[in-house]
Amino acid sequence: MSDQAANPRTRTVSWKDPREGASAAKKLSGMEYLRAIQRGELPGPPIAELMGFTLVELEEGKVVFGVQPGEYHYNPIGMVHGGLAATLMDSAMGCAIHTMLPVGVGYTTLELHVNYVRGIAHDSGPLQCRGEIIHIGGRVATAQGRLTDEKGHL
Repeated sequence: MSDQAANPRTRTVSWKDPREGASAAKKLSGMEYLRAIQRGELPGPPIAELMGFTLVELEEGKVVFGVQPGEYHYNPIGMVHGGLAATLMDSAMGCAIHTMLPVGVGYTTLELHVNYVRGIAHDSGPLQCRGEIIHIGGRVATAQGRLTDEKGHL
């Protein structure tokens, strides 16, 4: 009998109806909306629950998310899937831009470019991703992200 069959691992994910937050977002500035999520007044996005993201820091033009990599983030070659890093960066950079949006204005990611410099394992320890605005134009904004471990290493 395989180890997986003898010792199955499970993970249960719960979330709240995302339509409640989406409806409230239309009546709040980007910063007001994110602060309401941070305070627990509005539900966070289901993707944050699924991936295990936490909102660590929030200020105008800058957002920090944290994650503790786990086995459930692994790809077939025994490392954390690069999609965890990319999703964390997309979230941090997108929310950094969101902090600057007026009431009733939304956004979407147009392009995401990620350079990986080392692998991530479940024992890599807690990671943080800092998303910061580089430029906000009339219709397009640009942000950068930096994913680091507890020692500040990329």
